[in-house]
Amino acid sequence: MTLLTPDAAGVFVIAVTPFHPDGRIDMESCDRMVDFYLDAGATGLTVLGMMGEAPKLTVGESRDVVARILARVAGRVPVVVGVSAPGFAQIEALTKMVMDLGAAGVMVAPPGTLRTDDQIVTYYSQVAELIGDVPFVLQDFPLATNVQIAPGVIARIVNDLPTCVCLKHEDWPGLEKISALRAPGMLDRPLSILCGNGGLFLPEEMARGADGAMTGFAYPEMMVSVTALHAGGDPERGRDLFDAYLPLARFEQQPGMGLAIRKYTLARRGIIAHDALRRPGAALSDKSRAEVDRLIARQEKRLEELS
Repeated sequence: MTLLTPDAAGVFVIAVTPFHPDGRIDMESCDRMVDFYLDAGATGLTVLGMMGEAPKLTVGESRDVVARILARVAGRVPVVVGVSAPGFAQIEALTKMVMDLGAAGVMVAPPGTLRTDDQIVTYYSQVAELIGDVPFVLQDFPLATNVQIAPGVIARIVNDLPTCVCLKHEDWPGLEKISALRAPGMLDRPLSILCGNGGLFLPEEMARGADGAMTGFAYPEMMVSVTALHAGGDPERGRDLFDAYLPLARFEQQPGMGLAIRKYTLARRGIIAHDALRRPGAALSDKSRAEVDRLIARQEKRLEELS
């Protein structure tokens, strides 16, 4: 088993959880989805994140999904599993379960009850003590958690806790945070910074010092290409490619319906069999589906012009 390290880079795709229309987990679509992500060039996968509908799964279902994905990945790339929970007992149990299955590390978001810098640092110190030598990703997503973590607080956590190897940067706006963390003297050791928000700011984030993305988008090949072109010294070509996908990426980031849009597009591409969300969760209207179809058509036309 390969553990997550501060060298993590590229694109860790946040995987959706495919369901049948009746709410059962669609394991065959899980297999197809993993194959698609790896063929697209993903350097890692993240499962049971906020866009993976993790709170809608039972503990047994969570174990089955993680086991199925890890079996399909077969060690080709590291797999990070979200274990955020209200209490430490759940985090500890979930961490042990997924690491025993072969995960490379876990991702932990702060609970919304944290208010001060010291509370945040103490929380992650307790998490690190709880999970021992398991490497973890600090998920910084204040739009969802309502917890604001300043760059100096992140630095305190990283410098004090060697098992904090990666920051899932999802602040918005957050480019200055990346610059602050990459400033000389801020961090005592290497830290992988992988960004979220559906890749909406990926070119700018890479220019500020991010190592890649840890997020979902129905066309992960765009994120793979943008990060690779930046690393290869051709960021302007990456921006041209990014611009072709931007209208759909923007549409997919609508609060409350983004996952439905992503699942509809993945189903339209034949990657998952159904675009079903587990309840509570509504399907797209016919008008919304038509809007997605129109954006995809325009995207394909723009890609032809770039080729």
